Amino acid sequence: MYDYLTNDKEMTSLDWAIDIAIAVGAFVLGWAQLSLSNMSFVLQDEDFRTLIGVVNVSPDFSTYMLLGLTTWPLILRRKFPWPVLVFTFIAYVVALSHSNYVSAYTLAFFGPMVAVFTVAHERSIEEGIIAAAVCVAVLMLMEMPFGLNESLVLLGRIQNSTYVMVAAIAGIALSTYKNYVKASEERAAAAEAQKEVEAQRRVQEERVAIAREIHDITAHSLTAVSIQAAAAEKMIERDPEAAREVIVQVRDTSKSALEEIRSMIGVLRNENQEAETVPTQGTDRLSDLVEYVEEAGLGVQLDTSDYHKDAVPAFVDVALFGIAREAVTNAVRHAQASNITIKLSSNEKRASLLVEDDGKGATSLQSGGHGVQGMEERVHVLGGTFKASNRVQGGFSVSADVPLGETD
Repeated sequence: MYDYLTNDKEMTSLDWAIDIAIAVGAFVLGWAQLSLSNMSFVLQDEDFRTLIGVVNVSPDFSTYMLLGLTTWPLILRRKFPWPVLVFTFIAYVVALSHSNYVSAYTLAFFGPMVAVFTVAHERSIEEGIIAAAVCVAVLMLMEMPFGLNESLVLLGRIQNSTYVMVAAIAGIALSTYKNYVKASEERAAAAEAQKEVEAQRRVQEERVAIAREIHDITAHSLTAVSIQAAAAEKMIERDPEAAREVIVQVRDTSKSALEEIRSMIGVLRNENQEAETVPTQGTDRLSDLVEYVEEAGLGVQLDTSDYHKDAVPAFVDVALFGIAREAVTNAVRHAQASNITIKLSSNEKRASLLVEDDGKGATSLQSGGHGVQGMEERVHVLGGTFKASNRVQGGFSVSADVPLGETD
């Protein structure tokens, strides 16, 4: 019941000033109507004035008091919409239906009309319809003072009922429009928030991808540098010339790795810098892996006889090379293997990669490190299947199977 008596609305000083101005305006208009309707120069025909029940009686203090009862409560209209409507409408009905209280044949309907508008605007659509329906019913059935022309009475009923319906429709329309604008703003805010979340997600994914690329670069290159440096250390006394060549290779490998990392970090640091346009490494660089494994002193077998690179999408080809590079690097660094096998194959529907070694099997780095996790994520993004496990006959195996159809 309390919800119907009051409106939980925060009112500012400007809101109160507007409502006071509306109440004053309604009173002044009502006063003007009362005053003009009782002046003979408005309706100069005395017989017509007598016929319709208009007499030359100036409004007295009680008349203005009744007018005030239908208008001054509008100051509280937004804080107490229903009580204000009930009070102003009852005051109007009582004043109009008892000619003893009003010295004129009509009393301005401005107060109840504004009150109906306020209920329709501030409350629900259902409440606005109910308020209008009740007011119209009372106006059409209320008792009218004796002595008034029936046609004029009917005209007054229809006129005031029309005012009620117009006020209710205007209030509902304005409320609907404001709700629509508010909903649109909320949807826009939600969309903006979602864009921020999506942007943050993409930034996070990009950070993970960059971290993975830097990991691949450093792991591959530093492993090669470590192996080459160890070889140079062993050869430096018995074959200084060969050791010098190995040291040159160490320098070239480290320089290449530094340039790659510097280029990547440079683009991140300066968004206006033109990005590196060198093509991403794909399976056509598998020979580099073979050379890397051989330089590490391991045997390597590469089989690409069943792999048709032209029929494999570039992003799949690049991903397969990245996985092969990571798997080979792990095998060289951790497996203590003597042989590594790399096999690529494809058909119309899928492309597959298999990297096996004959080493000691999974280590903590192989089974739970970022390298294996990165390989698995790449395959998962492409909608494929990934497996990394020990081989029954010894060693470690990494396999990836990627579909060639459309993927998200």
